Amino acid sequence: MNDLDYMRIALNLAQSVKGQTSPNPPVGSVIVKDGRIVGMGAHLKAGEGHAEVQAIKMAGTHAENSTVYVTLEPCSHFGKTPPCANLLIDHHVKRVVIATKDPNPLVGGKGIERLRRAGIDVEVGILEKEANELYDMFFYYISTKKPYVTLKTATTLDGKTATVSGSSKWITGSEAREDVHKYRHLHDAILVGVNTVIADNPSLTTRLQAGGLHPIRIILDHHLRTPLDAKVVTDQIAETWIVTLSNHSDEKKQAYINQGVKLIELESEKITITDLLSKLGEHAITSILVEGGSEVNGSFLMEKAFNQVVTYIAPKLVGGREAPGFIGGEGIINMSDAHPLTFKSITQLGQDIKIISVPIEKG
Repeated sequence: MNDLDYMRIALNLAQSVKGQTSPNPPVGSVIVKDGRIVGMGAHLKAGEGHAEVQAIKMAGTHAENSTVYVTLEPCSHFGKTPPCANLLIDHHVKRVVIATKDPNPLVGGKGIERLRRAGIDVEVGILEKEANELYDMFFYYISTKKPYVTLKTATTLDGKTATVSGSSKWITGSEAREDVHKYRHLHDAILVGVNTVIADNPSLTTRLQAGGLHPIRIILDHHLRTPLDAKVVTDQIAETWIVTLSNHSDEKKQAYINQGVKLIELESEKITITDLLSKLGEHAITSILVEGGSEVNGSFLMEKAFNQVVTYIAPKLVGGREAPGFIGGEGIINMSDAHPLTFKSITQLGQDIKIISVPIEKG
């Protein structure tokens, strides 16, 4: 076993809790002494002990003169918990191996500096690429104060999201649909437009066989048309937020508030995606899974407000010039202005293909 092996274990620990630590990042830690693992841990929930705390608890007195592997730079500030850098110093660890630095201005190299000042040998960058991928959502939110956006769709081979009659259940098979619920677990919130709520009355919850966290359900609804008997209003399974304009009567708004719905009001004539994301960032939403219809997706496209696109393609053809596609809205006029993407991965799930694409900047 070497540094890479132990860091992979720490990264696996962190990956296993991704989706349940927001707004904190998922972190894993492994403590090694005399060639054996004496402690390990992961940060399980915001406000609770960080990964280093859990690993130190397990290691006990074996932490002295040990090597600590941690996927993200140990914090050096007092938040809801004491600084982890201080904890490692107090337990007289000999060496700390860090996968990647924390871009949070409250940390930002300060944890590393504090450890080195205490005489601890610190190495940074072991499996850094893998760690940065793990922290894509957290790093984006920290640097922009806006949530990381995933656009998700399921289409037929000819690019349709429903037939001409609106029939869409089911385009993809069970394996692809199960995978979608993993994304719901991983994101803070799921977002749709009010037309999707009216047409489909969805639950927008996570339904994994082994369980999973429900995202906050966010509905874009300019005119407060969300039915008061819709599942997202009445089921009380997960939080529901409605993003709307501020020109509605108190009586109309109170009907939703009485049902436990949170109203996010924007002071403008229309909801823009830029304003929406800024407002949600203020409410500590670090990531959003957009499962909207073509018009909502079109709005995100036109404002270039997305970080990845997850597309499930089924081996089916339905045709129809009026059958809806993934992206609606005004669209791009010239092909030279199209938003370029690169395929990050292509995999097969059952009979369907899953493509993850990310934007690339035009040169």
